[in-house]
Order: sequence, then structure tokens, then C-alpha cells
Amino acid sequence: MAVLGVIADDFTGATDIAGMLVKGGMRTIQTIGVPSAGTIPDDVDAVVVALKTRSISAAEAIAQSLDALAALRATGCQRFFFKYCSTFDSTDAGNIGPVGDALLDALKANQAIYCPAFPENGRTIFFGHLFVGSVLLSDSHMRHHPLTPMTDASLVRVLARQTPHKVGLVPLRQVQSGSATLRAALDALAADEVRHVVVDAVADTDLGIIGEAVGDDPLITGGSGVALGLPAAYRRRGLLAHKANADTLPRISGAAAVLAGSCSAATLGQIAAFTGPHLHLDTDAICRGEPVGEKALAWAKGKLGNGPILLSASDKPEAVKALQAKYGIEKSSQAIEKTMAALARGLVAAGVARLVVAGGETSGAVVGALDVTALRIGPEIDPGVPWTASVGARPLLLALKSGNFGAVDFFTKAFRVA
Repeated sequence: MAVLGVIADDFTGATDIAGMLVKGGMRTIQTIGVPSAGTIPDDVDAVVVALKTRSISAAEAIAQSLDALAALRATGCQRFFFKYCSTFDSTDAGNIGPVGDALLDALKANQAIYCPAFPENGRTIFFGHLFVGSVLLSDSHMRHHPLTPMTDASLVRVLARQTPHKVGLVPLRQVQSGSATLRAALDALAADEVRHVVVDAVADTDLGIIGEAVGDDPLITGGSGVALGLPAAYRRRGLLAHKANADTLPRISGAAAVLAGSCSAATLGQIAAFTGPHLHLDTDAICRGEPVGEKALAWAKGKLGNGPILLSASDKPEAVKALQAKYGIEKSSQAIEKTMAALARGLVAAGVARLVVAGGETSGAVVGALDVTALRIGPEIDPGVPWTASVGARPLLLALKSGNFGAVDFFTKAFRVA
């Protein structure tokens, strides 16, 4: 029976935290959307529900998150985790604060921590300010994100604009004083009715301390990094037995392809570094309704079988903004996602069995098009990005990569790991 139930606000974020739990020895399954009764295997320790709630209305995000919570509680999960991006992607209206409040209410819990730190991927928190590498979040590429521009690095301020409840901070010196000191600091804030607490972290050792301090909490929120310390904390509490080979996946052979839709700096660098056959899709033509996907699939079929190929709809942020201004945000994004979904179906029909997808929105479109309902989590390719195997009659190897994650050679490296 699963110990931990995770509610993730996008598909790649779900895979990210699932991979972290597997590294800690927890057998993990990821579901695409809220799982129906009786569909979760008994041999898993964690269930990660992948939603698509980051950019929708707060009311709808709350409704979907509460549905996921109910399903996870029905499977017997004893602890819960609300997973969002390590860059705290949101707007002043939400959805991180509103969903956090709703989950706390449903669980009748008094407090939750907020910790999107992931030091190995350059995400650190100091005095409540989120850094991306060596710069503040507000000075990073996220300042120009087309959907959720992040112009304030203070997570305390960002969160305070999203909730009517008190928001507090546990600074790094208290974290690094140990889990008992951190727990005492959290309890003192709870006594002062501080419901939401941003917790500093600049190293993996900090994440281990945090995991131990919150191991009894019914709800934790954060990026995947804070999950690093949870498996050990749960084992110390007798909730979890260590399982060897938690990342084992079935052997799957077939042609290899990459679909990239993210406009993040990391993905653009990975596209530039890719040395195999690459076709960049004309996104303006896609929005005009031209058969770009059909032509791209014909191109791809002639290249399959001789190493991975790449089809990308990614572009620089200024180009994306120009496209959105011309056609509208919703119309342009839906047209591109529809094209990427059709390409995924066509590639799999043509023999692709190993597929890397870059970008949360693109990943959501692809798994929906392929009717994937659940994924077994396998070995890590780069921090935060594991291979997964779809559950079903015809399993596929899928790597669903957050746009911001992965080394510059990720698209080539992934198929060496598979």
C-alpha cells in the first residue's frame, strides 16, 4: 500500500518528483490525471498524480487537486505532497497559495512548508529569496516567461499575495541547526497561526534536514528537491521498508525521437547541441492552419532507425510573444500542442518506442494523445528527469522533461541511458 500521495501541477513536474522518490528506494507509479478506483498496484510505495493545473483558473485548480487528494486517500496514502515547479511558477492570483489552502483545509492540517529548492539544478532559497544559479529568480530567464513571468524573487511576498493567511519564513541558520531546531521553529510559527512557511535551503544536506523535520506532517509542498529526504524519514518512522531495484523498467526497443516544445533557455541550448537529424516546425504556419505536422511526419519517417531524431516547436521568448500577440495566447498554444500530439501518435505508429518530450505543456499533450494513463518510474537521466515506461498492452519508454532541466547534451545522453 502506498505511503505517499503526490499531487503535481504539471506532467514533467510529476515525473521529476517521482524520479526523486525512486532514487530514495520508493517504488513509484505516476498517473496521468486522477486515477480511478482499483487501478493502483499494491506493490508501490508512492503514487504521483500528474495534473495540468499550473496555468488554469484557481477555482478549477483547486477542484482538480481535491479530486486527486480524495483518490489518493482512497488508496491508503498516509502523507501528501503538493508539487510545483522549482521556479515557483505562478501569478499573483495563484495557483500555489489557493491550492495549498484547499489541501490544508481538506486534511484539517494547520501548516505546510513551501520549499522549491533543488540545489543540484541550481535552485536555492536564502532568506526566502529564490535563486536560479547565481542570480535572483526575478533576474533570470523566468522574468520573461510567456505564461507565468516571475518578477519577484521573494517567495514570502509572492505567496502572501495568493492567500489570506499568514506567511512566514524559516531562515537557513535555523535549518542548518538541525531537524529538531527546524521543527521547533515551525511549531512556534504554527502557534502564531502562520499557516504557510517558506523554508530556506542551499544544499542537499539542508533538504535531508527538512525531510526529517516534516516527516510527520500530513501535507508538504515544494519542488522535487525537498522529497530527497522523505524516504529516509519515512523509513525511520516505520512507514516504509527499503526495496532494491526500485527503478527497474522492462526492456523496450524501437526507434528513438525527441519532441521539443519548451521555450526555456535550457531546452533551446539542448536543441542547439543536438547533432542528429533536426526539423524545426514553422509555428506561424501551424497557427495559420497549414499541414505542418503531416509534412513533419513524412520527413521523420525517412529518418527513423538510424539514431534519435528531433522535431522542435521551441523558440526564443520574444518570438513566442510575437506569435501570441498575432494569434492569441490560447489559440497559438492549442494549435502547437495539437500538432505535437498528432506527431507523437504518428511517430509511435511508425515504430518509435523511445520518446523524449521537452516541456510540461508538450508532455501533457503527448501523453494524452498516446492514451497513457500511468507510468512506471525508472532510472534517472539527469537530475529531475527519469526514464519512465507506460503501463499497458504496448509499453513505451518516455522521458518527460521539464523545459528548464537537463544538461546541454540531454537529447543524446538520454538514449545512451535507455
